[in-house]
Amino acid sequence: MKKLPNCGIYRTSQQIGSIPAQQLVYFHNHGNPGPGLYLPQNWKNNQVQFSSKGMTLTPLELANTLEPLKAQGLYRIAQGFHCCEQKCVYFEANQLVQLGYNRSAQAILFLPFWRDTELQFPTKGTHIETLNLQFLEPLQVQSDAKVEHEILH
Repeated sequence: MKKLPNCGIYRTSQQIGSIPAQQLVYFHNHGNPGPGLYLPQNWKNNQVQFSSKGMTLTPLELANTLEPLKAQGLYRIAQGFHCCEQKCVYFEANQLVQLGYNRSAQAILFLPFWRDTELQFPTKGTHIETLNLQFLEPLQVQSDAKVEHEILH
């Protein structure tokens, strides 16, 4: 068997046990009793939260059928594109977007906006075709802990 994929979010390309094809899952490549799949439990701030209870992946070869997905988070549009063939929404180069997914592992982009002095993200976004994920460049955002540390010193 090939090396197991990295831990992260994936789309199932085929049914695995009771998990249907085209399902968003988190794959954990180690642990006790072994590598496993975890299903979405809920969403918070447009980001999926996975259940703490998963199912052990057997046979392990099924890990190689998982399709890797780009990490959830903040991105910059590197090159402008339309969301889909119908050209419903155009995303401009250099726009800030938040990437999330639905249960069917469809990518969703959320466009932030300024309200008063606060950057806010809507709860509704735009589905984009998987091919368009190539136009997203990840942004680095500091964690709360690092910001607090820097303020205190």
